[in-house]
Amino acid sequence: DAIKNSPGLNRLWSSTGRPNDGAGYFSMRGFAVQPTIINGVPGLTNGGVDPSNIERIETIKGPSGTLFGSSLISFGGLMNIVTKKPYETFGGEVSYTAGGFGLSRVTADINAALSEDKSSLLRVNAAYHNERSFQDAGFKKSVFIAPSFSFKANDRLSFLFNTEFYSGEATNALMVFLNRGRQLIARTPKELGMDFNRSYTSNDITYKTPTVNLFRQMNYKLSGNWTSQTNLSRSIRKSDGYYSYVMFLDGSPEGAIPANDTLISRFVYYQNSVTTTTDIQQNFIGDFKIGNFRNRMVAGLDFMNIHSISDNSAYALFDYVNVTRPRDPRYGQLTRAAVDAKLAVTPGATKNGTNNYTYSAYVSDVFNVTDQLSAMISLRFDYFDTKPSINYNTMVQSGKYDQRSLSPKFGLVYQVVKDKVSLFANYMNGFRNVSPVLSKEQAGYPVNLKPQQADQKEGGIKLDILQHKLVLTASYYDILVTNISRGITVDGLNVTVQDGSQKSKGVEFDLMANPVPGLNIIAGYGYNDSKIVNAAPATKDRRPNSAGPASLANFWISYTAKAGHLRGFGAGFGGNYASENIITSTLATGDFKLPSYTVLNATIFYNADKFRFAVKADNIADKEYFGGWTTIEKQMPRRFTASVAVKF
Repeated sequence: DAIKNSPGLNRLWSSTGRPNDGAGYFSMRGFAVQPTIINGVPGLTNGGVDPSNIERIETIKGPSGTLFGSSLISFGGLMNIVTKKPYETFGGEVSYTAGGFGLSRVTADINAALSEDKSSLLRVNAAYHNERSFQDAGFKKSVFIAPSFSFKANDRLSFLFNTEFYSGEATNALMVFLNRGRQLIARTPKELGMDFNRSYTSNDITYKTPTVNLFRQMNYKLSGNWTSQTNLSRSIRKSDGYYSYVMFLDGSPEGAIPANDTLISRFVYYQNSVTTTTDIQQNFIGDFKIGNFRNRMVAGLDFMNIHSISDNSAYALFDYVNVTRPRDPRYGQLTRAAVDAKLAVTPGATKNGTNNYTYSAYVSDVFNVTDQLSAMISLRFDYFDTKPSINYNTMVQSGKYDQRSLSPKFGLVYQVVKDKVSLFANYMNGFRNVSPVLSKEQAGYPVNLKPQQADQKEGGIKLDILQHKLVLTASYYDILVTNISRGITVDGLNVTVQDGSQKSKGVEFDLMANPVPGLNIIAGYGYNDSKIVNAAPATKDRRPNSAGPASLANFWISYTAKAGHLRGFGAGFGGNYASENIITSTLATGDFKLPSYTVLNATIFYNADKFRFAVKADNIADKEYFGGWTTIEKQMPRRFTASVAVKF
C-alpha cells in the first residue's frame, strides 16, 4: 500500500518465502525489482517487509548501476527503504488496527534520550501482525522489533546503529502458474472457469522467514568541506518450511487426458536455506569550490559478500485437482502428513553452497556551472567474483567465474526560473553479471559472457510554484538493454551468442498540490512501452512478461479541517488504475491477459494531539482483479479496517 502512489510502480508477485528471492516483486519501467536496499546499502529478506520502522520509501527510477552496482537492483530502478531515526525529545505512539479477514495488528514507536546532553538517543519500533486469507485457507503472522541507537561522541564524530528482527510464518499465496510449453486454451482468468476464492493449500503447509538486518554507520567530519562515512550492514535471512505452488501442465501423467486448462498440478517441497549478506562501504563526501565551481562529491569503496547454504528436498508433484469441479475429492487431501510421506519417497534432495564477492569503487560529482546550471558526472567500477558452488552430496564444485564492468552516468539540470522551474536530462547505465555457459563447439568448456548492459536516456521538467502549493515532475525515458544471451544452432552445434536486446520507453507524471490549507492532492501516471527487439522467434517483438501493465494511474485526495469545531477531522478518497497486463506471451503459448481494473479506497479520521482514530475501506466496489508475472494472483476483495493510536 505504501507505494501505490508512486507513478509507474506495480506489484507483480506477493512474497513467496523462497530462498534468495522470496520477497515481493514489483515492475518499474518495464523490469522486475525487489526491495533489497535499506538506508542505501543491502538489506534483504526472503519474506515480508514490516512498515512500522519505515520513515519513507524512495523509488529511484532507471538503471542506477553507478551508485548501487548490479547485484541487488534492476534495470528499471530500485526501492530504497529509509528507516526511522532517533530524535532528541521523549515521545512515541502505540496503535491497534483491526479489520476484515481476521486482521489484527499492534504497533509501538517509543523514543527517548538516554543522556542529559542528548548525545545518546534510543528509538524502538515494534509490531505484531496477524491476518488470514480471504480464501478458504491461508494466513500470515509476524513479530517485528527494530531498536535504533545514535551516539554523538563529539562535534566531529557520531554513530548510528539500526537493527531489525523479523520473524514471520505464512502459507503461500495462491499464484496459478500457466503452462509454458504449449498453446494455452484459456486466455483470461474468466475463461479458466476457476474459483479463485479457493486456496489449493492448507493451513499446515507453512514456511517461516526469520530475518535479521543490521546497519551500522560512523560519520567523522574531516574538515569544513569533507566528511568520512563508514557503513557496515549484515543481512541474515532464512527460508524454513514448505513451499507450495500450482501449475497447469499437459494433462494426466499417463497421457490418458489430453492437454487442458482444467487439471491443475500441486507441487510441494521442503526448503531449509540461509543466506548471509555482508557489505562494507567507505564514502568520502565533499562540498567544496574549485574556482567559481561548487562541487558536491561522493567517492567511495564498497565490498559485498553473499553466502548461501541450502538443504532442500526435491520438488514433489503431490496430485492433480480439477479446477472446474467444485467437489473434486482430491482437493482436501493436501496435508502436512501427506506431504511428508510424499517427500520421503521423492529422490533428488539438494544440499549446496554458493559464495560470491563484489568489489567496487565509484566517484560522483555534481558541480554548479552557474547559479542556474548544474552538471553531474559519475563512474563506477565493479569486479564480480563468484566462487565455485559446492554440491555437498557429491562434493563436486562448479560455476566459478569473474567479470568486470564500468558504469558511467551524466546529468544536467537547468533552472529556467530559479528554484521554481527546472529542465533536466540524464544518461544512466546499469549492468547485470551473466554466468558462463557450456558450449559444444568448445568441447564442454565454459564460455565466458559479457555483462548485460542497460543504457537510459531521460529528460523532463520539474515545477515547484505557487509557494510550494504545486509540485510537478514530468519525464520521458528510453532504455536499451544489450548483451542479452540466447542459444542458436550452427552446423548442428548449440552456440550461445549475445546479440539479444530489449527496449523500454515511456513517460511518467507525478503531481502534488496543496491549493488550500488542509487539502492535499497526489496524482500520478506512468506509461511504459517495452519490447524484446532481438531474440529467438519465441519472444521476438513481444512485450516482456515482467513489464506489468502498460498504463498505470494513481490519485489520492485528502482534507483535514485546520480550525473550528471540526479541527482534526478529515477524509480521503482515491484509487489506482492499471491497464491490461500480458503475463505470458510466447510463440509456444500465445498471450494470456489479465484485464484492466480500477480500485477505489476511502477513509475518514480524527487526528488530535494525543490520539488518532481512523476507519478505512479498501476496494470499495469489491472489484475482482488480478496481478501476476506468468502467474495469476487474485488481489484483496473489499475490506474495512479501523485503527486507534495513542500518542505521547
